[in-house]
Order: sequence, then structure tokens, then C-alpha cells
Amino acid sequence: MASHKTTPTEAPLDLSKWRTLPTKLMFAGIGLAVVGALASMMIKHDGEHAISLGRQFGFSWLTAFIFCLSFMLGGLFLTILHHLFDASWSVPTRRITEALASMAGPIALLFIPILILGPGTGTLYEWMSHHSHAVEAKGVLATKGGFIVVSLIALGTWFLLANRLRYWSLKQDETGSAECTKKMRAFACGGIWLFAITVTIAIIMWVKSLQIEFFSTMFGVQYFAGTTWVSIATTYLVALILKRQGPLQGFAKEKTFYFLGSLLFAFTVFWAYITFSQYFIIWNANIPEETFYFVWREQGSWFGLSVLLIFGHFFIPFLALLRIDLKLKVWWMTPIIAWAWLMHYLDVTFLIQPVLRPHGFMPQLMDIGVLLFMVGMLVNYFVKSLNAHPVIPQKDPRIAEALDIYVPPASSKLAGAK
Repeated sequence: MASHKTTPTEAPLDLSKWRTLPTKLMFAGIGLAVVGALASMMIKHDGEHAISLGRQFGFSWLTAFIFCLSFMLGGLFLTILHHLFDASWSVPTRRITEALASMAGPIALLFIPILILGPGTGTLYEWMSHHSHAVEAKGVLATKGGFIVVSLIALGTWFLLANRLRYWSLKQDETGSAECTKKMRAFACGGIWLFAITVTIAIIMWVKSLQIEFFSTMFGVQYFAGTTWVSIATTYLVALILKRQGPLQGFAKEKTFYFLGSLLFAFTVFWAYITFSQYFIIWNANIPEETFYFVWREQGSWFGLSVLLIFGHFFIPFLALLRIDLKLKVWWMTPIIAWAWLMHYLDVTFLIQPVLRPHGFMPQLMDIGVLLFMVGMLVNYFVKSLNAHPVIPQKDPRIAEALDIYVPPASSKLAGAK
């Protein structure tokens, strides 16, 4: 007889003290943002380095928004990927990624201040109020109307994909019909193309256009690599908590966490490859319209942050995830996940903040306050969305395979009966 290795059941985590944390983060964020605004008004700056309160708030909001957007986009991509490849190991994490993708609604609301400070007042994007040859050369996209249209199309596409995939997923729980599976696969098949196009054009409009003269064909892919990287890490942590708490106990197997760890390792390398390739190609070509972007980011403490990203975003996670067995160790993976959040935020900061502070990296109270508010709001929404429905897809056709249970095909049963 085959021997089966059993693993001891770990005690549930005590999360009672953490339930109110998202709300506390929101209020703490509002408080810090207000204190930061008051401090900014009280401190006198000379004319060269003076930054208006509206511009400071705009960059703080944009940085926090692009960081939080990563989790929604990463969850949507992982959900699409699950249906495209019809994988069984990712069935236990499907509801987690769906809940991340369902934040598309709140994300759209959080974009409103960017619309106001962008096309509305021109505070955030200087090219909207100062016309130049570089703006005219980019055609209709480099206009306020083009910015608004692209933004609405991107946000609407993400909401539609997340909503429809969630709808048919819950419908499958009720009926178990093959139609639900086919619908989700169809949305994933068309959605992957829409996802790639909208993410690329949205990040070009929202982030790259801060320095509109800059040219890059890898900018969208670089951001995508970071979003997926940090979302895989988040999915790992949430699945681990649900396993310890009970909902995924016995359902999330060792292979689930191993494959998530392997994907995290893969996207660590992918992000480094894309980031280095972009830098190397621009450095090698030495075209002024491209090189100035990195010249800005080598000034003052921005150079130190770039070195930190090289080691912190690549070398440290790369070495930490090399060993197969460590991908399954909670005490090892938890700090790596927290480190991934920090590195991704610094990466987003490195893309955005040099435009506001070209002389060096100087975190502001408003940056931290806006980030805490936005994270608290979205975590609240994510937890409610996740708890609103069963964490385990009730009638997913891959459940048996995910549980390592062999179910003979119907034709075999008929043959046995004859």
C-alpha cells in the first residue's frame, strides 16, 4: 500500500486585533495628509524649489494610485491566466485573484482626483498647459480629450472584465453548468489582448507622459512585470492566511504555494530583464529624447534609490527564492512578501517622483498619508468582497484535480457498466 505523508494542522492565526486595521489606516492617512499639507504651507521655499500644495498632493495621489492599481491589475491578469491555461493548482487561489480584480470599481473612483488635477487644472501634467513641438508631434493622444478618452476606456475595460469573470464564477457555484466555464474562457481569451493594450496605453498616459518627450517601447511591460510580481506575493500571503484560518485548509495544497513561489521567482527575473533591457538599449543608442529620462534619475539621492532597486527588487528576492524548499516556509516567505510591497512602491516612486523633485528622493508626510488612506480603503473593500462569497469555487470542474483526486471519465464508467 502507498504511504501518505501527513502534515500537522497549524493553529489558526489570531486576527482579532487586525480587523480594524484598514479603517485605522484610512484615518491615520487623512491625519498625516492634513499635517503634511499644513507643514507645506508653513515652510517657506525659495522660488527655484517651490512646490505648490496642489502639485504636491497630485504627485502624492498619483504615486499611491499607481501603486494600488498594481494589485487590481495583477489580480485581473492572474484570473485571466487561470482560465486561459485551465490550470488546476490555481483553483484554490481563484477567488483571491477575483477579489483583487473586483477592486476595479473603487480604483475608477480613486482616479477622479487625477482627472481633476490633470485635464481639469493642468496641475499634474505640465504639457496640458504648455504646448510644445513634442506635444504636437504625438498627435491626438497628447490632448486633454485624448487623455480622458484613453483613461475611461482603460478603466471601463478593466471593470467589465473583472465584473464578467466574477459574475460567471459565482454563477458556476449555483448551476455548475459548462456554459459558465466556456464564458469565463471566452472572456479570458479576448480579455488578455484588451488587458495588454489598455495597461500599456494607460501607463503611458498616466505616468510616462509626465515627461512627455520620453520615448520607450518597454515602459508598459516594465510596469506590468512589477504589478504581477507584487500581486503574486499578495495572493501567496492571503492564501496562506485562509489556509491557517480554515477556509482553504485541506484545499490549498503544497503545490499551490510552490507554484506561487515559482511564479514570484520567474517575475523577479522578468522585471529585471525588462528593466535592464530598457536601460541598456537607451544607453547604447544615446538619443537625447531618451537618455534625459535616466539622467534625471541619476541626480542626488535618486541614484542611491536606483542602486537599491537593483539589489532590492532583483538580487535579494532572486537569491531568496532560489531554493525549492524555502518557497514553502512561512517564516521565510512572509518577510519576502513585505519586502516586495516596499520595493514595488519604491519602483513606482522612482518612475513618478523625480519629475516633482529632480534633485533627490525626499519622502513627504503627504505621500505617506495618501498611501495609507488609499491602502486602507482598498483593503476594506477587498476583505468584504472576499468574504461575500465562498472562498472555494463550489463547482469548478478542476476541483478534483486540485485535490489530487482521480475521477474516472464518464466513458470509462459506461464501459464498466456494460
